[in-house]
Amino acid sequence: RYARMPARETVRGLSVNRVTQWLNLFNTPVAPGFGGHIAATEADVVHVHSPPPFTELFAARGFHGVSVADLGAACGITGPALYKHFASKDAVLAEMLVSISRWLLDGGRACVGAADSPAAALAALVDHHVGFALEHRPLIVVQDRDWSSLPDQAREEVRATQRAYVDVWADQLRALHPDLSLDAARAMAHAAFGLINSTPHSGLLPDAEMRQVLVSMALGALGVRAG
Repeated sequence: RYARMPARETVRGLSVNRVTQWLNLFNTPVAPGFGGHIAATEADVVHVHSPPPFTELFAARGFHGVSVADLGAACGITGPALYKHFASKDAVLAEMLVSISRWLLDGGRACVGAADSPAAALAALVDHHVGFALEHRPLIVVQDRDWSSLPDQAREEVRATQRAYVDVWADQLRALHPDLSLDAARAMAHAAFGLINSTPHSGLLPDAEMRQVLVSMALGALGVRAG
C-alpha cells in the first residue's frame, strides 16, 4: 500500500513534502472539534485528513516489528533518508505520541475557551475526543501496546501532557458538579477516555453512527444533559 507512495505532492498548487506534512499533523493550533491542519504558507492551509503512515505500520506489526526501511517506504523514501527527519526509530514513535498528546491538550483547551458553560465545554470536549478516536484508531493501538518502547524523556512528556488534558476535563466536571472531589473528577475523565478510546475494538458501526453512540454514552456517564 505504501511502497510507491510519492514523497512529494502538490496540494492546492503548493508543493508539500509528505514527510513534513505527516510530522506536522498534530503540531499546529486547532479549533474546537476534530480537524488537523498544517500551514503550508501564511496565505493557505492544507487540511490533513489521514494519520502518519507510520501509525498503521506500528499498529499492525508492533514497534519491534517495523524496520527503518519499512518507515521510509511508508513515506516513499529510503530508510536512510528518514534520518533527515528523525534521529532514530525511537524518535518516530516519540514524535507520534508526544504530538498527539499535545494536539489533544491544545484542542481541549480551545474547546473550553469557546464554550459558555461547563456543560457546553464538556460536550465540546467529548466531540473533540470522539473525533480523534474515530479518525485515529491506530494511534490508540500504538500507545496502548508500545508505551514501554518510548524513550524515557518522551514518556515523561506524554505523561505530563496527558495529566494536563485530564485536568482540563476534571475542571469542567467540578464546575458542573460542585460536590465532586478532584480525584473523583479525574477518575470520571479517565473512565470517559476508556469508553471513547474503545474504537479499535468497538467500532462495529459506520463512523457517523458510532459517533452518536460514543457521544451519547460519554455525555451520560459524565452527567451532561444532551442539548
